Amino acid sequence: MFGRLGWMEILVIVILLVILFGHRAIPSMMKNVADGINVFKKELKNTDKKDDAAVKKSTSKKSVKSKSYKKVKNK
Repeated sequence: MFGRLGWMEILVIVILLVILFGHRAIPSMMKNVADGINVFKKELKNTDKKDDAAVKKSTSKKSVKSKSYKKVKNK
């Protein structure tokens, strides 16, 4: 439906943004967007670390359970 944006369309969009929000508000909005992206990336990394720790704990518990089961079975 929409084609690629040319330089004229981008220029019109930029001019409209400056008119609507002012030249001082745009950098602060971009900073807030960048901060939000950085927080999102950090949370993704923390989630991966938590998942890895949970997997390690669950595998160690399984190995302990299986060893105790073998000992009981051998008696």
